[in-house]
Amino acid sequence: MGWKMASPTDGTDLEASLLSFEKLDRASPDLWPEQLPGVAEFAASFKSLGSLTTANLMEKVRGLQNLAYQLGLDESREMTRGKFLNILEKPKK
Repeated sequence: MGWKMASPTDGTDLEASLLSFEKLDRASPDLWPEQLPGVAEFAASFKSLGSLTTANLMEKVRGLQNLAYQLGLDESREMTRGKFLNILEKPKK
C-alpha cells in the first residue's frame, strides 16, 4: 500500500468543501428571544451600579458584606441544628 503525501492544494480543496452557505435567521422571537438569557437584566443592574457615587457604592458594598455575614450565621445555625438532629451523619452499613 502506498500513501500519497498531501499537497498544499489538497488543503484548500478540503476547506472549500467544508464551507457552508446556510443563512441563520435570528429574527424569530420563538427561537431567539434575546441574545443570551439574563444578559439584559444584568446589564441594567451593572449600569445602575456604575452611576452610583463613591459613598453610595461603599454603602452597597457594606450591605453585601452584611448580607454575606448574615448568610454565614444562618448556615452555621442550620449546620448545628443538623448535627443535633443527627441528619448529617453518614449511614452505618
